[in-house]
Amino acid sequence: MAFIKAISYVLPDKIVSNEELVKEFPEWTVDKIANKVGVNNRHIVKENETATNLAIKAAEKLFEDHPEIKKEDIDFIILCTQSPDYFLPTSACIIQDKLGLPTSCGAFDFNLGCSGYIYGLAIAKGLIAGGIATNILLLTAETYTKHLHPKDKGNRTIFGDAATATIVSTEGWAEIEDFSLGTDGRGAENLIVKTGGMRNPEKVNDLEFDENGNPISSDYLFMNGAKIFTFTQKNVPLVVKDCLEKNHLSMEDINLVIFHQANSYMLEFLRNKMKIPKEKFFINMAEIGNTVSNSIPIALADAKLQGLIPANFTSQNSQTNAFNILLTGFGVGYSWGACILKVNS
Repeated sequence: MAFIKAISYVLPDKIVSNEELVKEFPEWTVDKIANKVGVNNRHIVKENETATNLAIKAAEKLFEDHPEIKKEDIDFIILCTQSPDYFLPTSACIIQDKLGLPTSCGAFDFNLGCSGYIYGLAIAKGLIAGGIATNILLLTAETYTKHLHPKDKGNRTIFGDAATATIVSTEGWAEIEDFSLGTDGRGAENLIVKTGGMRNPEKVNDLEFDENGNPISSDYLFMNGAKIFTFTQKNVPLVVKDCLEKNHLSMEDINLVIFHQANSYMLEFLRNKMKIPKEKFFINMAEIGNTVSNSIPIALADAKLQGLIPANFTSQNSQTNAFNILLTGFGVGYSWGACILKVNS
């Protein structure tokens, strides 16, 4: 069995408020931004700050917050990021050295966006089930704001930077149950940065503006919001249904629902479509924005801090008296996934 043992997260010091964005884009108002995407503030890295820097800070905070977890006990590092420091070496190797973790650790990065935390939990559970590792440091770290054009008012209102650290172990406060995962690469070009990789290594400087004044460029993040919304409203209910069936649960058995914090309109649309009670549905993006792969673990950590997850429990498996949490991620790829966490009291 695999469990979440601890979660910590960090946010960059720099904050960009709606008021600051309105100064750059006077055609918008503070209320319009807040109502449209549900974000008041977002945290942004400095020019010389990277995802690896944030991941290291998140891990150090975890070890500080949880002194019972020793660095020498970590036997695997997994980093989810789409903004690595280098093509090679893998950032997880750099993190192992900077944190002073044992050289007996396995370490690798994987490239996924908003479904990344779900996939990371699945990988970690597999490593434990296979007897390969027992204490896994699962990191998510993103600096999506580095992918955004300065004039991209739409995406700049949505995205913020962050990093999280989770210990997945053979004991802990939430047992990781079964998964439902999915992929449809036909949607790849609807959320993409086209240059910088090996297919198009050099910037092409093809910037143009659409009829609404939004920048379109191969050198920066492009998101087709309408296509992404269509994909989401179709696939998220299906993956949730499949996940519940695999875990032999119904929505009535779920105590807390945490979706990737995409934007408030999309979340409310999905909640209403799936008839999820508002009191079960956790949203916490107002002061941090859409932090990509970080959004689910940040929400999970915040829900626990706010007392929404019961505190007095053990890690013993039981089919009764369990507090069930549904996690669901979806986005770039297209990629999506869901799983159940079972907190036994």
